[in-house]
Amino acid sequence: MLKGPYSILFRRNSPTSYGAKKNSPMLFPFAKNHEQELAVDDLRQQRSWAALENRSWALAHVFRDTLGLAPGEHAALLMGNCVECIEICLGAMLSGIWLTPINSHLSAEEVQYILKDCDAKILFSDEEHQPQGAKAAAIPCVLAGRQLDDLLAEASSEPFAPEEPAGGNMLYTSGTSGRPKGVIRSLPPTLRDALSHCRESGKGLGLDGAGPHLVTGPLYHAAPLAYALWDLLNGASLIIMPRWNTEQCLELITTRQVRHSHMVPTMFVRLLALETQPDAAPSSLERVLHGAAPISREVKKKMIQCWGPVFVEYWGATEGGTYTLADSAQWLSHPGTVGQALPHYEVYACDEAGRRLPANHEGQLFCRHRELEQVFRYHKNPSQTKTAHSEPHVFSVGDIGHVDDDGFVYLCDRKSNMIISGGVNIYPAEIERILINHPAIADVCVFGVPDEEWGESVKAAVECVSGMTGSEALSAEILSFAAQHLAKYKRPRSIDFHEHLPRQPNGKLATRSLRDPYWAERGRKV
Repeated sequence: MLKGPYSILFRRNSPTSYGAKKNSPMLFPFAKNHEQELAVDDLRQQRSWAALENRSWALAHVFRDTLGLAPGEHAALLMGNCVECIEICLGAMLSGIWLTPINSHLSAEEVQYILKDCDAKILFSDEEHQPQGAKAAAIPCVLAGRQLDDLLAEASSEPFAPEEPAGGNMLYTSGTSGRPKGVIRSLPPTLRDALSHCRESGKGLGLDGAGPHLVTGPLYHAAPLAYALWDLLNGASLIIMPRWNTEQCLELITTRQVRHSHMVPTMFVRLLALETQPDAAPSSLERVLHGAAPISREVKKKMIQCWGPVFVEYWGATEGGTYTLADSAQWLSHPGTVGQALPHYEVYACDEAGRRLPANHEGQLFCRHRELEQVFRYHKNPSQTKTAHSEPHVFSVGDIGHVDDDGFVYLCDRKSNMIISGGVNIYPAEIERILINHPAIADVCVFGVPDEEWGESVKAAVECVSGMTGSEALSAEILSFAAQHLAKYKRPRSIDFHEHLPRQPNGKLATRSLRDPYWAERGRKV
């Protein structure tokens, strides 16, 4: 393994030779007759199919030969959206190692925890995030750009045998309750099987390589990364937005004739708020996957009206991938659903005693994989792995909801977000879905705060639409609106107004940052 400052060990060779070598195109066999066409573009640099193939194999050799990582060992990635993210992820899979993409918005302390917990032997970073990573870790760091290119220039790009073990991404949960947990998903036994699995998974979601595929979200998050890689491996070129920009997104869809993308509901809200809307729906779009956060029914209807029936909603998690799908027609006939279970899953609700509930009864949702006895495990955490699995093949990540007579799944909330007031379970997402329909509310977050009598009471944090500000009169109006639509015990007792509500880049509300201050002096969180 390399030791000491990398700059001393690097040779100043040009990386421009990538794409010139010839090898078996195991990664992109479809590109054999158009190797020099565009494969990945991050709006700052580009890679052809040939260059991407060769650099990915060279990275696999860097992991094994230069850095000395054996299959099953761990590396980490801390950088913004760029071409190198895709190359490093592919190289890790080809070399058989586990790669942990780290949320680039985390503090140095949070990065340090993940690097230590995941047992990373090496960190790949960019110049923007290198100081953040350097503060957090004592492990070597390779910088994207010249340092990485110099390593690749010295490495072989010959493919490994298809029977070699494959690697994968070990992502961390968002840590909404306690420390984030590393998730290790079950891998196919060989590299050939892993590549086939990725391609088939993509096709099952409609990511068939028809491309181009627009990456709108952070590549350290499970869905944007997996969906982009699957579509790429089926033949779609990737256009990677460095960060979300509403106007740029619409422009790229139109000018680059984007076929597929993944978005989150906050992106839809911002697209609808654009002052200049296109005269017609983007004609190239065939499929926009969305999930990760609840969506207002009104927003969803408006997007379908504006862009047509191209939206496919999913329910899934880092732990088990994608569980359900609902296309636009299914959603319109079953408003609010997140879809029916994919063929390899069965989804059902259970009561608190673990008994399976009939259709239309609300409870904790469980997923049963029809083939795998264990879909995932938590890294270094066998007790939580066991807690998540009620029996072989069956697991839950704590979502609450129900399944209707037609097998369509509806989410209510997460068990960890539940408010218990006077012994009664209250689910914030249900309240949020009502309040977001008030014309003065742009965004809303509901959570429990201490209450001497009831244990917890319902609090709503509200972000007003542009041009409106919070006031006692508006608070009274919102509470009156809630009274028209919610049972008394579910209604917020009070409203807090915020200029902006905190959301993570994946679209999820950062509820803890709003909730925790109310509990700071209580010595407890519930």
